[in-house]
Amino acid sequence: MIKEQLITDDYAIYNSDCMYVLPELEKNSIDFSVYSPPFAGLYNYSSSENDFSNCESKEQFLEQYEFLIKEILRVTKPGRLTAVHCQDVLTNVTKNYLWDFPHYIIELHEKYGFKFVNRITIWKEPLKVRIRTMVRSLMHKNIVEDSTESFTAQPDYVLLFKKGGENKTPVTHPNGLNEYPYFGANPIIPNVYRSLNDMKVDITASGIDIYDFDKTWTELLKKYKGWKDQRTNKASHIIWQRYASSVWDDIRNDFILDYNDSREDDDEKHVHPLQLDVIDRLVTLYTNPNEVVLTPFMGVGSEVYSPVSLGRKAIGIELKDSYFKQAKINLKNVKDRFQHLNNQTELF
Repeated sequence: MIKEQLITDDYAIYNSDCMYVLPELEKNSIDFSVYSPPFAGLYNYSSSENDFSNCESKEQFLEQYEFLIKEILRVTKPGRLTAVHCQDVLTNVTKNYLWDFPHYIIELHEKYGFKFVNRITIWKEPLKVRIRTMVRSLMHKNIVEDSTESFTAQPDYVLLFKKGGENKTPVTHPNGLNEYPYFGANPIIPNVYRSLNDMKVDITASGIDIYDFDKTWTELLKKYKGWKDQRTNKASHIIWQRYASSVWDDIRNDFILDYNDSREDDDEKHVHPLQLDVIDRLVTLYTNPNEVVLTPFMGVGSEVYSPVSLGRKAIGIELKDSYFKQAKINLKNVKDRFQHLNNQTELF
């Protein structure tokens, strides 16, 4: 049952259970999908019996999740990708016992024919994790009293899976990756990329302050905008070096869509939406303009907002009424996202 829908030239969003909507989509019609599954009971997003997060056990959740994976496979075009944002699930806060949720996600996707092609680790700042989750293993006093009770802050992961078959439409970047702003906090790492020769700037010798790099980066983007020889496009090479890292350590944790007004009494410690930097990078890397991005768990609209703002089309499905309502608000001015940028060459 679809309770409400909004269809525009750029996106279609549905207030419904994703398993009601996905079977209605055409086979091999989706270019890319990205989503966070409702972490197997880690958080309760609503009281609806249709909500994946309300399963009584991990086994029941995985059984339900299989139906979704089969549908994602069916609608995905051959040779194209799906991205799953996840984490290890903390099953005992006191003892810091973990359930290897990513393992089961990989296992189920491979069961239905997807090929596991990449794992990206998203670094989390330990103190912020401690404040947000109150997990005991991050308490400094453990180091003093018993370090065997001390563990690292758990990262997030993005798991990438590819559907078999030939990708008939290659994803290309004719002007390199600097066709868009850099999606992250630190586009240049001085001790890795030491010299910007074309700008006559040697970082180690000039004494240039690290806080001047925003200006330097803006100038570099302007210089290589529309550069014809991609072998010498220094801006694109720097961006790719950062995006190609197996650990994304510069994701802006609070760079998210508004969600506070969508919370309801039946929410339980709802985590905030997926960071736009993560979605922006994935959409940029794995889709062409005007291609279709799908998210079966839309939340407040992040996985629709990002692709549409980047010139793609999107389909989003959200079960919870309040999240769907907030997604509509968040998407109202999506096409204006980059208007404040100077030819997309400034950091934001």
